[in-house]
Amino acid sequence: MEKMNGIELFVQVARQGSLVAAGRQLGLSASAVGKGLARLEQRLRVRLVHRSTRRLALTAEGNQYLARCLRILDEVDAAERELLQGLAAPSGRLKVGLPHESGLLTPHLAGFMRAYPQVGLDLDYSDRLVDVIGEGFDVVVRGGEPGDSRLSARRLGGYQMLLAAAPAYLAEHGAPRTARDLLRHRCLHYRYPSSSKLAPWPLAEGKQLTLPVSASCNTGEALIELAERGMGIACLPDFSVARQLRDGRLQRLGQPEAARSGNIYLLWPSTPQMPPKLRAFIDYMAENAFA
Repeated sequence: MEKMNGIELFVQVARQGSLVAAGRQLGLSASAVGKGLARLEQRLRVRLVHRSTRRLALTAEGNQYLARCLRILDEVDAAERELLQGLAAPSGRLKVGLPHESGLLTPHLAGFMRAYPQVGLDLDYSDRLVDVIGEGFDVVVRGGEPGDSRLSARRLGGYQMLLAAAPAYLAEHGAPRTARDLLRHRCLHYRYPSSSKLAPWPLAEGKQLTLPVSASCNTGEALIELAERGMGIACLPDFSVARQLRDGRLQRLGQPEAARSGNIYLLWPSTPQMPPKLRAFIDYMAENAFA
């Protein structure tokens, strides 16, 4: 900071040709400018200015130093202009973390890209619990309530857990009517990538039942595909199978009922000044994803 102050002071002295005029530009007294110039010369161990009663003149070393100082100040001005331009219009790249079963968001990601062509998206699909800050994510989409105080959050929408199976599976095996009926069915389970534990099925009844495990997957995407192929019944969030239910590839079971709901959030590192590209992404997804 002291070096930059010295550079700005010297450049004003060189441009104005007098301590008084330089002081007016800097909001300092002529005495303060003179002392600052003396400190700069003492630090550099070279005389930069010839002083006379009428006008100041640069030494050969002063002219050489001035050329360098002007280039430095030009670079600072250019850096500030680039930053201000970036604040005015969203641009650059965003690293976005998404769960595997986020096909519902794909049309809205495409819509954002059309609306903001100067912003590039690096999309990282994973079901594991990522370290948002440590892994350099700008923003992630995750279910469940935020628990990291270093992150800011904005709710995208809500979800309901449900049981679903392919029509072909139900035609062959019948539809369960109670939680206990699940004991004779093929059950497809989600396995947490971080702990390898099976995610419990949040059944309204039969919470103590140990359900069969015909298959377990550590990605929701694989679980959905197995269910579509008639391999059994899966417990899934409704948003992850919205298209399959709409197209008839999967059928929602009325009984037994899954009794858990939750929220989907955008999470990003807390910062006093949010980059325009991140603000644009958050606002666009919050307004469109679950509208």
